[in-house]
Amino acid sequence: MKSSKKMSRDRKSGRSHHFSEVRNQVKRLEDQTKKLHKDMKKSTEADLAMSKAAVKICADLLSNPLCEQDQAFLESMTALDTAMKTMDSFNQEKVNQIQKTVIDPLKKYSGVFPSLNMAVKRREQTLQDYKRLQSKVEKYEEKEKTGPAMVKLHQAREELRPVREDFEAKNKQLLDEMPKFYQSRIDYFQPSFEALIRAQVVYFTEMYKVFSELTDQIDQAGLTDEQRQRESEAKLNELRALSIVADD
Repeated sequence: MKSSKKMSRDRKSGRSHHFSEVRNQVKRLEDQTKKLHKDMKKSTEADLAMSKAAVKICADLLSNPLCEQDQAFLESMTALDTAMKTMDSFNQEKVNQIQKTVIDPLKKYSGVFPSLNMAVKRREQTLQDYKRLQSKVEKYEEKEKTGPAMVKLHQAREELRPVREDFEAKNKQLLDEMPKFYQSRIDYFQPSFEALIRAQVVYFTEMYKVFSELTDQIDQAGLTDEQRQRESEAKLNELRALSIVADD
C-alpha cells in the first residue's frame, strides 16, 4: 500500500500536469494571437501599397508622351486611371473596416495576456515557497522525535500552512479561469472573422463591377491575351530589325 506521503506526491504531480496542459493551451493561444495580429497588419499594409502603386503607375502612364499623340491610348489610360483610383478608394475602406473589426480586437485581446502571465508567475513563486517549506517539514518528520525536534516540526508546519493555502487558492483560481479564458476565444473572434469575410466580399464585388466596366471601355478589339502577346512580339521584332538597335 502506498504511503500517505507517496499518495500526496502523486496527487500533486497530477494537478501539476493538468495545470501545465492548461497553461500550454493558453500560451499557444497567446502566440497565435500575436502572430495573427502581426500578419493582419502586414496584409493590410501590402493591400494599401498595392493600390497606391497602381494609382502611381497610371499617373506615370498618363504623363507618357504617347498620350499626347494617340487619342485612343489617352482614353484607355484615363479609364484605367479612374478605375485604379476607385480601387484605391474601396481598398482604403476595406482596410479601415478590417482595422476596426479585426486588427484592433486582436490587439485588445493580446493585451489581456500580460496580467494572466503575471498571475501564473505569482503562482510559480508561491509554489517554490511551498515546496521549500514542505521539504523542511518532511526533514523534521524524519528526525528522531525529541522535544526540540518536535518544536521545530511544529514551527515548520505552522510556517507551511498559510503558504500552502495561498498556493492552493492561486492554483484553483487559475485552473478555474484559464480554461474559461481559452474557450472565450471562439465567441470573441467569430464576429471579427465574419466581418473580415464581409469586408472582402464587398470589396471584390465592387472590384468585379469596376473592372468589368473597364474591360468594356478598353477592350473594344476583343483580342485574347495570346493574340495580344503575339501582336506585341511582332511589334518588338519590327523594332529589333531597325538598324539603330541591330547587333554589331
